[in-house]
Amino acid sequence: MKTAKKSVALLTGILFTVLLNAQTNWTPDKNHTKIGFTAIHYTITEVEGEFREFDANITSDTDDFDGAKVNFVAKVASLSTNNERRDNHLKGDDFFNAEKYPELKFDGNFKKTDGKYYLIGDLTVRDVTRPIKFDVKYGGTISLGDKGRKAGFKISGAIDRFDYGLKWNSVIETGGLVVEREIKITCNLELNEAKP
Repeated sequence: MKTAKKSVALLTGILFTVLLNAQTNWTPDKNHTKIGFTAIHYTITEVEGEFREFDANITSDTDDFDGAKVNFVAKVASLSTNNERRDNHLKGDDFFNAEKYPELKFDGNFKKTDGKYYLIGDLTVRDVTRPIKFDVKYGGTISLGDKGRKAGFKISGAIDRFDYGLKWNSVIETGGLVVEREIKITCNLELNEAKP
């Protein structure tokens, strides 16, 4: 009986070690990653912006990232649309309120379904958390020898800003909003395999 218990314990330990070693951690190459968004202005044009300070960790048990865990945080104060006055308005309480809610967060997973990739999880803005699903284009993984491996993704989708408390609103003469409710999100993500 003792021998059987020892064998089970040994097999459990080996399985745990294999599973632990099979996990690969990935972090963004910030020089080649952009966390961007686009808003329609006056119903006629697009204004683009980005979050310049962010961090992420992706943990994958598979080579194709199916099921990989994704944790992402962006600093709201790093928001930039290349216009200081507009940026200050977006960082204020009409929109993000960077002072009170300094971080934007996402927790979820990559999911591969019928050959297509999605990013599914919870997005938190102004302490409002809602489920969301993004389309994902997986660019593939390459090896750079001693520099390790890289992986690339393009993530795209849209949110209704009103759902997250970004409810500043001004109506123009034609009846449209100065800033439309739908905000498009596009992230070009280049990952570096974390070294053990």
